[in-house]
Amino acid sequence: MNAAVVRAKLVEVLQEIQAASGLECPPIAGATKPLEALPEFNSKIWPVAVGMLAANLGITIAPDVNIFRQDKSCVALTIDEAVAKVIALADAQALAANTAHAINSK
Repeated sequence: MNAAVVRAKLVEVLQEIQAASGLECPPIAGATKPLEALPEFNSKIWPVAVGMLAANLGITIAPDVNIFRQDKSCVALTIDEAVAKVIALADAQALAANTAHAINSK
């Protein structure tokens, strides 16, 4: 999965959510931490963003996976860190699908 594509889709989703909510959307760059930089971007909103991003990319992201926060912590992630997390999830899914296909082909 291409990091530039994931980053562009993620920024697009975040801008769309902020616009639909009638909230300000400051410029979003690789070092932006959405949980800190976007007004009212909280635990009620990030699952929607994750779902929209997954749909746009054609992948599955479990509902409890927060790509905007470090696992099991309160540390907010940057856009670039979130992109890396999404790519890792997508790569794991692709590997699992390829493995299942290889097993079923035998």
